[in-house]
Amino acid sequence: MGFVGRWFVTAIACAAAIWIVPGIEAVGGSWAGPIMCALSLALLNATIKPVLQVLALPFTVATLGIFYVVVNALLLELASSLSLGIFGAGVAIESFGSALLGAVIISLVSMLVGGAVGDD
Repeated sequence: MGFVGRWFVTAIACAAAIWIVPGIEAVGGSWAGPIMCALSLALLNATIKPVLQVLALPFTVATLGIFYVVVNALLLELASSLSLGIFGAGVAIESFGSALLGAVIISLVSMLVGGAVGDD
């Protein structure tokens, strides 16, 4: 699956996070918000996430992998602010706790939907 397929899967996962997590809301339309946030998140995951994973490796090892969720929440916060700033559409996140829960939901839904459509 290429970039467009991953973007589609991430957009579905962002829409699920908006629907499930009370502190996350779509801005700019019920479909445009998740799509633009998913685009920002996909670009950040491709560029910045590997660097953050290497920098956070000592914390991730010390917490037996739990800190990896914090890295995902930070990237979700960054993707939210980038999509709202650049595209004018995205998701608004009220607190870091909402971002943390949203990151967990996005990870789980992405895994399930990606597995259903044949993502590697």
